[in-house]
Amino acid sequence: PTVCATRRAASFSEPRHDGRPMNKRRMARFLPPAILALAVIARIVDPTPVERLRMAAFDEFQRQKPRVWTDTPVRIIDIDDATLERMGQWPWPRLRVAALVDRLRELGAATVAFDVLFAEPDRTSPTRITKLWRQFTNDPELTRLTNRLPDHDRVFARSLADMPTVLGMILNNDSASSRPRRKQWGVAVAGDDPRSFLWNFTGATWSLPGLEASAAGQGSINSSVDADGIIRRIPLLFRLAGDGTISDEVYPSLAAEALRVAQGASTYMLKASGASGATSYGENTGLNAVRIGRISVPTDAKGHIWLYDTGHVPERFIPAWRIFESDFGADRIEGKIVLVGTSAAGLKDIRATPLNQVVAGVEIQAQAIEQMILGAHLVRPDWTTGAEIAWLVVLGIILIVLMPRWGGLWCALVALGGFAVAVSASWLFFAELNWLVDPVYPSFVVLFLYLVQSLLLVLSTEADRRNIRGAFSRYLAPALVERVAKDSSLLKLGGEIRDMPIMFCDIRGFTEISESLEAEDLTRFLNAFLTPMTDVIQANHGTIDKYMGDAIMAFWNAPLDDFDHAEHAVRTAIDMGTRLETLNKQWHEEAEAEGRKHRHIAIGIGLNSGNCCVGNMGSDQRFDYSVLGDVANIASRLEGQSKTYGVPIVAGEATVAKIPEMAWLELDKVRLVGKEEAVRVFTLLGDEETSSAPWFRALVTAHKHFLAAYRARHIEAALDSLQGLEDASQGKIRDLIELYASRLDELQPEQINAEWDGVYHAEKK
Repeated sequence: PTVCATRRAASFSEPRHDGRPMNKRRMARFLPPAILALAVIARIVDPTPVERLRMAAFDEFQRQKPRVWTDTPVRIIDIDDATLERMGQWPWPRLRVAALVDRLRELGAATVAFDVLFAEPDRTSPTRITKLWRQFTNDPELTRLTNRLPDHDRVFARSLADMPTVLGMILNNDSASSRPRRKQWGVAVAGDDPRSFLWNFTGATWSLPGLEASAAGQGSINSSVDADGIIRRIPLLFRLAGDGTISDEVYPSLAAEALRVAQGASTYMLKASGASGATSYGENTGLNAVRIGRISVPTDAKGHIWLYDTGHVPERFIPAWRIFESDFGADRIEGKIVLVGTSAAGLKDIRATPLNQVVAGVEIQAQAIEQMILGAHLVRPDWTTGAEIAWLVVLGIILIVLMPRWGGLWCALVALGGFAVAVSASWLFFAELNWLVDPVYPSFVVLFLYLVQSLLLVLSTEADRRNIRGAFSRYLAPALVERVAKDSSLLKLGGEIRDMPIMFCDIRGFTEISESLEAEDLTRFLNAFLTPMTDVIQANHGTIDKYMGDAIMAFWNAPLDDFDHAEHAVRTAIDMGTRLETLNKQWHEEAEAEGRKHRHIAIGIGLNSGNCCVGNMGSDQRFDYSVLGDVANIASRLEGQSKTYGVPIVAGEATVAKIPEMAWLELDKVRLVGKEEAVRVFTLLGDEETSSAPWFRALVTAHKHFLAAYRARHIEAALDSLQGLEDASQGKIRDLIELYASRLDELQPEQINAEWDGVYHAEKK
């Protein structure tokens, strides 16, 4: 039988000659290179998902090594919630804002920049509020009084003119620019015209003309937010459609303008591709750097700088109300660039950065100025994209070439090694040079290539494994079939001697059940019982030998070695009882729902262990993988004795000896039908936890007293001990105690002689 089965399995794995498998293999050979090519194209196109992978890596680098905050001449006058409580709701009257500017001038601020827009006249100015009052009175004194009071915006404009100040503006695409604005800066370009690379707008919302005329500068407070809502890059320059000259079209950010005004510079120097020292290979690739006064700032092609985040730093902030306190020290403001903005949640100037999901927008402007002053910039050099693609291509080709030759294990080391090199190199570039090099996308593609090729290797061998599964699925649990398919050397076909636990299980009273059911209903009932019981056996690494009507025969430790076979067999018996309780509850509910009577189902289980012959049994035409031996015969008879002793499980002494920590209780010495030698039999009341329970220990003690008296022919003492045994058992072995009592009642004095050994002679199998 073994030879025939092997030949049949071999015939299934022979190659076909119709060309179809070969065509599939050719297609599989071209799939990894196609994936690699598509990955390179995707990186060049750089869609949003690819960019977000890259940004996630850069965010993690910053979280691991954020910029260390260094005290620089930059401070934020914060209109926070405490300030609003003390000084009134926003917007404030311009007189109060003017007082703020005057106070900052007194304290020696170098520059004051407003991360606030003053686009509309102050509604609290006398001339504007008088219009409202005139709806209620025409008193001429009101007009005379108004003429004597100063206009708030003019007062604010005078305060702006008395010191270097920068106002905010917002660029937009809602409409074309309504009027030319006075600009306080010039722009010079070295190299190619970079305007087409800048963030472009068609319109703007400006501060009031009178305020602009008094300020030393104005800058955009627009934020560059990525698709996930996080600010990672800060634009320094913008493009506004103008009259065709660079000077009229390029506008600075608030941070850049504050830095220019603080230095007293007049012009932004833009270094673009084609300039001296800038490599462009004959193409216009945009900006390289912006010079603001004495400070040169490296930028990307669009004029952005990467935010090198420190996270929130309280030392940057001074609540606006504090500067009006008499004890406020001028040293906290003197000589510093002061940004006026808000962190109050109700004013909605809240942003997200790589290190913090809740950041005041003005703090991002402050961080940009700090970076430019310190020269602490994150840089993504022009060559990084090409290097990342090259690394992806090289490692991808290596995997594609080596995978068919080296297999999955060694190539997994190659893929993981490539991933480790990419991550380590990227981290070193970041930590030591502040370079941003993407380790994620190349590594992701390489690992995906590895998985695809591994899948193709698995599919190429699956046909052979399927043959083995088909040949032995009749014998083994699915998990064992998978193990055999992976390593067929584990199987030893033909007879061999093994130490094995054998289990027999059947339903009590099955004859009566079968007589009360139609054939179709009986089939459904058996399937509903056998399926979950089989699941329990296979879950505990057992092998189903055969089904015999309502009975199941199973064994362990074959065809594969199972070093815990005794424990698995015993736990199977416990689990089958537990599963049957669940089934009985389910069947009871179904019977009630259908209005019929439910019959409680009970099972008997016999367990025995020892050396058996296991292997293919049968003929050349038909065979089964089965077990032979006296151990199996005894297991079958022990299952029958479960009815005699009124317990669900009866086990032989060899099984108990292999796993003594379970809750075993000796039943009797019994001479089974057809056997000359008596054997000790036990029942199982639970697992290790049960065996350590106080009630079980008391039961074992009481039971030992009973058996000792019974076997010593002390009948009266045995009868007396039954009551203690019943009390200790808590009703768990009531049928067994009744059996003992019946035996003692039936014993005749002449039976109690010197040769009586207390062995029970079984009358039925």
